[in-house]
Amino acid sequence: MTLRLKSSIVIIVLITAISSCSVVDKLLTFTISNTATIKIESGLPVGGVFEIVTPDITTNSSKEFENNNTKANLVKDVKLNSLNLTITEPSGKSFSFLKSVRLYISTDSSDEIELAYLEDINTTANTISLIPNTAKLDKYVKASSYKIRTKAVLKETVTKDITIDANMKFKVTADPF
Repeated sequence: MTLRLKSSIVIIVLITAISSCSVVDKLLTFTISNTATIKIESGLPVGGVFEIVTPDITTNSSKEFENNNTKANLVKDVKLNSLNLTITEPSGKSFSFLKSVRLYISTDSSDEIELAYLEDINTTANTISLIPNTAKLDKYVKASSYKIRTKAVLKETVTKDITIDANMKFKVTADPF
């Protein structure tokens, strides 16, 4: 065999191996969705920072893992894919009252880390998409429950309580073995 043929075979084998890994990763990658409800009470000061902690959010991740033919101990990577905030009450309300928002995630046994944020909010829409953090979230999504803490700054007075759904989508990749 010539050197050129050997090199070609090696390149073909490497390309096949890399694309096979990519196919396997796609087969073992799925999305888990969760929703948290955040309530902003009327009368909060404009320009001041306020914080809201959600009650425990049950992950139901073990069932999600089972539905995707894997187990928690095989999950190797969980990242936040998207986090959208949608005002559900009062109807017709927009995010024009909000200057900035940051969401954090924690469990009883894991430290709190930033999940997503959005600064300089300037919209009249009732849904906004936050910028996800790139941190690994395995221990949070594998837990039976977690808490979401919201830290925000208002730029307008809130005259009625506002209810917001935080819709989170986590990208999960599991190990085949």
